[in-house]
Amino acid sequence: MIRKSIKSCYIHIPFCKKICSYCDFCKNFYNDNIIDSYLNSLEKEIKKIYKGDILNTIYIGGGTPSSLSITNLEKLFNMLKIFKLSNNYEYTFECNYEDINDELLNILKTNKVNRLSIGIQTFNEKYSKVLNRNINKTEIIKKVFLAKKYFNNINIDLMYALPNQNIEDLKKDLKEFIKLDITHISTYSLIVEEHTKLYIDKIKEVSDDIQSDMYYLIVKTLKENGYNHYEISNFSKEGYFSKHNLTYWNNDNYYGFGLGASSFMGNKRIDNTRSINNYINGKIIMNEDSLDTEGLIKDEVMLSLRKTSGINKKVFYNKYNKKISDVFNYKDILKNNLLEENDNYLFIPEDKLFISNEIILQLLDSYILN
Repeated sequence: MIRKSIKSCYIHIPFCKKICSYCDFCKNFYNDNIIDSYLNSLEKEIKKIYKGDILNTIYIGGGTPSSLSITNLEKLFNMLKIFKLSNNYEYTFECNYEDINDELLNILKTNKVNRLSIGIQTFNEKYSKVLNRNINKTEIIKKVFLAKKYFNNINIDLMYALPNQNIEDLKKDLKEFIKLDITHISTYSLIVEEHTKLYIDKIKEVSDDIQSDMYYLIVKTLKENGYNHYEISNFSKEGYFSKHNLTYWNNDNYYGFGLGASSFMGNKRIDNTRSINNYINGKIIMNEDSLDTEGLIKDEVMLSLRKTSGINKKVFYNKYNKKISDVFNYKDILKNNLLEENDNYLFIPEDKLFISNEIILQLLDSYILN
């Protein structure tokens, strides 16, 4: 069997100096005694699994990668020099705005990082306590403009549907985000996940009606201000789509290294352990699933429909040697205006994107290929 070339790589740094109340990602409190051992295990995993592919994208996420000391950052980047990069690569590093300074930015620039992702969430300081974040509007703006002196490709995160947030609050946040003139904005409605402080504190999510109004306000406002709405929750200036995240949405193969990271290689989805002790002791893989044709096709559909362009029919045929209309019976979904299609694409209309999960489930349920 011919091995598929892998073009993308995710690296997880699970350490945070402060745990946000809503975060359900794989994370641990910052501990210098553990970090060195963690990086050693990360290097061993990479050397064992990486096969010398030329990568189009690398994404260092967390956790909070920018929480690492300068010494540990230098150690991290030295071991990542093993990766071969294409000529037109995208290399993203996640930052907390509080960590941004000239020294950090210089290290990132020196080590080929060319894209930052900065977790802002909101400028509204009244949410500091409930989100367990330090929110300082003046400082955020100062740090973002410092980052812009070093990088022209920057993503910032916007969170909405916060507890007791109203439309006017969101409008104020959007105004501030747009003033930053950033190339990419990722948006997230607040989801109260189990095992988070918000869940323990019995914080309730806002109603679907309010979330929907907020979602479409974001879409309208960002589009009016020059952003392309290319994925359900993501917006970019022309030419600044996230190449790395498109790897996921296109259902292409990728490496995932580090605690809690996931990989997709060949037809296998591999999940790493979420136990830092197990990871450091070399017990890395928690779960490994081999997908059959049905599983691969359903993942393709589920992920591709997150893009506003939807499923590329030609790409689908080239991958599976089947027309999508021979695999799914979606005539009724079209009649109900929940899907649209043309000669090249099958996609969710923009005014239905807020209920995309329900539409995707309907399409998956219409699978007819034996």
